[in-house]
Amino acid sequence: MQFKTLAIHSGHGPDPAYGAVMQPIYQTSTFAFKGVNEPGPFDYSRSGNPTRKALEDCLAALEGGTHGFVFATGMAAESSLLLPYGAGDHLIVHDDLYGGTYRLLMDVVAKKGVDVEFVNLRELDHVRAAIRPETRLIWIETPTNPLMNLVDLEAVTSIAREHKVTTVCDNTFLSPYFQRPLDLGVDIVLHSTTKYINGHSDVVGGAVVVKDEAMAEYVDFLLNAMGTCAGPQDCFLVLRGVKTLALRMEEHNRNALAIAQWLENHPKVRSVLHPGLTSHPQHELAQRQMTGYGGTFSFRMKGGEAEAFRLLSSVKLFTLAESLGGVESLIEHPWSMTHASMPEEAREKMTITSDLIRISVGIEDSRDLIADLDQAFSAV
Repeated sequence: MQFKTLAIHSGHGPDPAYGAVMQPIYQTSTFAFKGVNEPGPFDYSRSGNPTRKALEDCLAALEGGTHGFVFATGMAAESSLLLPYGAGDHLIVHDDLYGGTYRLLMDVVAKKGVDVEFVNLRELDHVRAAIRPETRLIWIETPTNPLMNLVDLEAVTSIAREHKVTTVCDNTFLSPYFQRPLDLGVDIVLHSTTKYINGHSDVVGGAVVVKDEAMAEYVDFLLNAMGTCAGPQDCFLVLRGVKTLALRMEEHNRNALAIAQWLENHPKVRSVLHPGLTSHPQHELAQRQMTGYGGTFSFRMKGGEAEAFRLLSSVKLFTLAESLGGVESLIEHPWSMTHASMPEEAREKMTITSDLIRISVGIEDSRDLIADLDQAFSAV
């Protein structure tokens, strides 16, 4: 089946109890056994729940995986995946990434004695040089948050397989509609389902999808042992959001590209970081690896932080807020908001500077969004 059909039908059918067309919310903590030593398919909601299972199976189908797992938040998913690593293990992490992931790696994981090394994964020679006998994992974001850099997934995963190193790819920015990392050799796909997969800014969640059976058993063990699973109400909301994912992503993509092209020609903008623009240094890779560019990108203001703040204070339709991927358009300042938890020197090294603005373009009419930015620029 094609993506739009899978998004609506995979994971569940009419409920066998009463024929409900939509997956019911099984708001229960426990399930009755059929008899002594005779559990049913579910026994306790931390270990599994029918509403959660429907979402997990749906996401696995959309990503081209065999097993899906959903978590209470995106950071819960990340924490679960990183828990097994301990003293002496070496992790290679893309040197441009979400501030919350950086905080988890440096303030939690590294304090266990794990050697976390930040590497420019865009340079394949750097990847090869960084791998050691104790390397256990390569952590990838593509596109990156907020600089919109891309990693060649086929190339990096090929190197990782040569050395039997596990790869993880955060696919939040594109969703499985525009990018399927498992098809490109990645072992584990990660999502903050808070973003595009849910798409309505009314729930937080995370997801992991894999193909390998042994990997699936281990992720399932971690989720159950740590209790980081998503609740049934949240799963219901995310499953509802998934059904319109394809339609929303097309509109996000169309709107964002139109705004990026408009910004690229604006005299008060220094540069636009959008992989759909021919000016992006990895535009060719974007066309080869992705089927669309998503709805989130960044741009740099002329005049630095002061002018960036004036613009942020002057928008009316865009909402000044963190997060992304909802139907409404958001605007934010990574230096002081989403990436503020990173040390200043780390932000500067990544070129996350105070002139940088990130926008999450919603599904409003692009003409209204451009008009809002246009009037905001008049204050700059």
